[in-house]
Amino acid sequence: MSDMETQSTARASAVMAAGTLVSRVLGFVRTSLLAVAIGANTTMGDIFEKANTIPNIIYLLLAGGVFNVVLVPQIIKASKNNDDGGADYISRLLSLTLLVLAAITLVVTALAGPIIRLLTRDWTQGMLELGTIFALWCLPQIFFYGLYAVVGQVLNAKSRFGWYMWAPVVNNVVAIGVLVLYIVLFGSFSRATDSPEAWTSEQTLLLAGGTTLGIILQALVLLWPLSRLGLGLKLKFGWRGIGLGRAGKVAGWTLGTMVVGNSAYLLYGTIASSATAGRQEVEGSGAGVAGEYALNTATLIAMLPHSVVVLSIATVLFNQLSRSQAHRQLDEVRQTVNSGLRTIGVATMFGAAVMVVLAGPLARLFAGSGPTAPASAAAMGQLLAVLGAAMPFMSIYFFLGRVFYAEEDAKTPLVMQSILSGTCVVIALVMAQLMPATEIVFGLAVLFAVFHILSALLAHFFTVRRVGDYGAGQVAESYIRIGYAALGASLAGAAALWLFGGYQPGGFAMVSIFTAIVTIAVCGIVMALAYLLLLKALRVAELHDFLQPILSRLPGRG
Repeated sequence: MSDMETQSTARASAVMAAGTLVSRVLGFVRTSLLAVAIGANTTMGDIFEKANTIPNIIYLLLAGGVFNVVLVPQIIKASKNNDDGGADYISRLLSLTLLVLAAITLVVTALAGPIIRLLTRDWTQGMLELGTIFALWCLPQIFFYGLYAVVGQVLNAKSRFGWYMWAPVVNNVVAIGVLVLYIVLFGSFSRATDSPEAWTSEQTLLLAGGTTLGIILQALVLLWPLSRLGLGLKLKFGWRGIGLGRAGKVAGWTLGTMVVGNSAYLLYGTIASSATAGRQEVEGSGAGVAGEYALNTATLIAMLPHSVVVLSIATVLFNQLSRSQAHRQLDEVRQTVNSGLRTIGVATMFGAAVMVVLAGPLARLFAGSGPTAPASAAAMGQLLAVLGAAMPFMSIYFFLGRVFYAEEDAKTPLVMQSILSGTCVVIALVMAQLMPATEIVFGLAVLFAVFHILSALLAHFFTVRRVGDYGAGQVAESYIRIGYAALGASLAGAAALWLFGGYQPGGFAMVSIFTAIVTIAVCGIVMALAYLLLLKALRVAELHDFLQPILSRLPGRG
């Protein structure tokens, strides 16, 4: 990779990471406000979580992977091989995409009731009815998730990376405004209103309708940078002879991968929904019983290092992998994989340490503000610690998967996903029969963590078979040295957390959202300083590669 390409990659990664970080922070604010509004580990929280999660999973199930990993190589080829810069190809591709998305959205929305019944366990009639109403408001999001993804990939293929990562900021700002208005109008969570019978149409309109509005605006905002590409895009029909046949073959395998993976996640969500009904049988508030909201929120927090760093780096390096694969430059492919894995390890290993050590205070941010919040935070914190510890392995699996998609081989990822999801589904179904509903979500978290580890090993095996040794020994050595630094940072963070009463019932760290923020800020700084010092002491060269995108943007360092 040339110095110019390295600098370009660094700049693009920094812009994308910044956009993702801002979006994630705002997303966390939104999730925290949602818990204040309707509670965490509550009936209403789980019902809304179910309805609002289904559109994204169904979109990914039916089309998401096709847009996210197949389109970029096709658009790059069309842009290089056609005098119009790929305008005709992109116009026809967008037209076909919009038609398919519209059809999927209409059909799925019409089936809102049966879908809710299919994807829940042991829910009462009142829960099912309200879940269906929420779903009718939320399922139209499918079309706009797709529009956002396909337009974003066109921009990425044209090296306009920033917009795709910054557009979700619009969605989160709208959602935050909606939740603040909800709390002003209807107040914060109360156990007296935690039932479908106490819910009103006005609450549904504001909460579900406002959430969908944010997704709509997230997609529409990308149309402006798309128009500035100067391609003169417009609706065009007729898709014969423009090269979609090859893309269709790749898309078919990719679609199969998404169907396998997301069908499994729909099943996991269905199993987790039994906790909502099981909570009704527990004496007291039941706030210590983690449900689907807690599982999804813990996963969202645990994935922060992956979302901010790994996704940004992988998206930029995917174009480089595509070019290298197109010219059969396997040495370049191996070098990109090797350096990419070592670089992301700096962030993911530290992220895992933070998630394990600060799981309790982090969960407290999303447990609401009522008297049951500490119990909800404790349950969610257990999930976060388990999931966070395994997230570096998930990032490795994700990054290695880009090797095959860059070669337009979507069959191999399907094989890997089928092996993993098939085994995981069987175990999850057995667990659902053997474990109490009140403990099933924790069991799922442990299962996910184990399979993240296995997924990384499986992806390594398939990658070596395809491109040869990419220096896995060097990568493992780097992760071991980085791991020592992360362990040292964990010990420093645990000591700081102890001083804040993080291991005592009613301690300062868990009293309120504010005290949790203070605790996280202080302990996080302690961990970061310890981590950086240890990385320097251990002479971890990957630290420079990771910091380069940030340092290159400082005054005088460009």
